[in-house]
Amino acid sequence: MSIRGAVHIAGAYEHPGRHLPDLTVPQIHADVARGALADAGLSFSDVDAYYCAGDAPGFGGMSMADYLGLRCNEIDSTETGGSSYLVHIQHAAAAIAAGHANVALITLAGKPRTGGAAPGGSMRSSAPEGSFENLFGLNVVAGYALAAKRHMHEFGTTSEQLAEIKVAASTHAQHNPNAFLRDVVTVDEVLESPMIARPLHRLDSCVITDGGGAVVVVSDAVAATLERQTAKVLGTGVAIKHSTGGRPDLTFTGAAVSGPKAFAEAGVTPSDIDYASIYDSFTITVLITLEDLGFCKKGEGGQFVSNGGLLARGGKLPFNTDGGGLCNNHPANRGGMTKVIEAVRQLRGEAHAEVQVPDCKLVLAHGTGGTLATRMGSATVILGQEDA
Repeated sequence: MSIRGAVHIAGAYEHPGRHLPDLTVPQIHADVARGALADAGLSFSDVDAYYCAGDAPGFGGMSMADYLGLRCNEIDSTETGGSSYLVHIQHAAAAIAAGHANVALITLAGKPRTGGAAPGGSMRSSAPEGSFENLFGLNVVAGYALAAKRHMHEFGTTSEQLAEIKVAASTHAQHNPNAFLRDVVTVDEVLESPMIARPLHRLDSCVITDGGGAVVVVSDAVAATLERQTAKVLGTGVAIKHSTGGRPDLTFTGAAVSGPKAFAEAGVTPSDIDYASIYDSFTITVLITLEDLGFCKKGEGGQFVSNGGLLARGGKLPFNTDGGGLCNNHPANRGGMTKVIEAVRQLRGEAHAEVQVPDCKLVLAHGTGGTLATRMGSATVILGQEDA
């Protein structure tokens, strides 16, 4: 069963805070839920399905539904790291298309800057692979560095090309008053920043922020009753890439599978996309994902992002116009939710005027969970105007 056009994202809200010492994680969940529902013109009493991931405290969806006062026919706490919230959109779309729900609320919240879980967290240490990989010091950034180094070896990708991705993100972030890092940086400044795990520098890495976000997914019938412009869900794709017994190919991600699925369901191609929100835990994440989604050929990502290729003004493919995880926000170390929120802003024409894509009708949001060097959950969502 295809969900193409059966559901809409009617509400989207990103918490403006990046440093929230006085709020608990449940309070942040509640704040973003309230914001997204208000944005849609709905209330908590309208919600009949709730979706959350590993950032939700207690018993996850069960605890949060109680805390938020929700009466739900559907609860889903699927956990795929940073891509979880795009997976939730697919699951919500399927539930709504099957008649099991009408209004689905998806929330994210965390506070790693002020006492929450640090990147990697306890889930990584207690995983079945932990006693093998952690023993040899494989941490989050080291896993991405391995992928970056292999891509450089295979295709001649350079640190300068990776730095272009950070430059584009920072160029966009200067127009976002809530962005954690608003200073525009140069390629040289990225390369001069401290080396964290060769070849990745500090400025190749995402920010670590408190905060959160939420979206509301509704049926076609509910969308027709709302005054707010919605974003129609046209296609979704989900894929898990495994470590293949310790012999993974580090030069591709799960996007190589999730992307084609989403494009096929939506009935469009990469060349049709006006704007892309790409998960950017590190600069290498963006470069490899762009290749896997088909925006350029494998090995040509470095050339694609060079010379302002990702800029909202004059770029081949405007990307992460809020500054992305590299500059704006990466709440709870999970960037998928904010990718969807900025994609909805672009479709509505509500991005900052300096980065708004003219006549934006078709957008893509992509999330990655896990690490490029081991196992990951990838999810792709394609959204279009209401009349798409």
